Amino acid sequence: MRIRLIFSLKNKGAYLPFHHQYILAQFLKGLIVKGGREEFFNYNYFNFSGLKGQTKVSRSGLHYYSSLVTLVLSSPNEEFMDYLLEQVFETPKIELGNLILSPEYTEQETEPTLEVSNKFVCISPLVLLTPAFNDESGKRFINPDTDEFSDLLYESTLTRMERSGWYNQEQMESFYKFQVVPDMNYVNKLREQQKKFARIYSVYDMDVKYEVRGYTLPFTLYAAPEVQDFVFKCGLGAFTHKGFGMLDLANHAPNQRAEPYKFKREGFIPYKAQDRPKSGEMEEGQEEL
Repeated sequence: MRIRLIFSLKNKGAYLPFHHQYILAQFLKGLIVKGGREEFFNYNYFNFSGLKGQTKVSRSGLHYYSSLVTLVLSSPNEEFMDYLLEQVFETPKIELGNLILSPEYTEQETEPTLEVSNKFVCISPLVLLTPAFNDESGKRFINPDTDEFSDLLYESTLTRMERSGWYNQEQMESFYKFQVVPDMNYVNKLREQQKKFARIYSVYDMDVKYEVRGYTLPFTLYAAPEVQDFVFKCGLGAFTHKGFGMLDLANHAPNQRAEPYKFKREGFIPYKAQDRPKSGEMEEGQEEL
């Protein structure tokens, strides 16, 4: 299931750093621990986007000017999702970086029918490599149109699917068809405009800081429908539970495929149409390769 968590922004114009996934990850991890259910403390089969809203860029980062901002959360585990959302709505005032937020309501996205071939966009950066301590390999640039790019995503996806215990051996053996084909027209257009689709991000794991390279680009994934469903709900690549590798279907109007979910602040006044937060926009890279 994929849930849109909508917050009201109390201090318009406040900003987050460009690379703010680690701030969101720390916030969500704190809520998971705060709730006290130990079975979820190390649960990794969930994913989340960057914070979406009307923004302007400055040297400080992204300044948010919309009345409402959105965080997309995804997991196949409804019990976990409800547990996490309960913790969110028990926190009426939330500070993320310089932003002051209040949770207002939730929407559930209608599940799409996924085929053996789907075109996706990244709504959070896609990370290929998991670095070791004091290791620079996580920052290595890998050209998206190489076999290595696709192979690394295949290996991490099949490893996570096997560890989940949701698939038997026969199913796992049937998932050998897997290919990521990037939209190189998009990539080359960015290069011509001297814009970047890959940049360096900070990740914190067990209080240790790592630096990894993230990619934001459209691509087509050829894989079994079960694999497509797994990456759509759990993310693609490394550090998905840290907010990396969240995907959305390309060429879909996100505002037309959601319905109210069970969490809503009492007394919340419905938004105006022009205030609806945007949730399906792809990130744009800004870092040098």
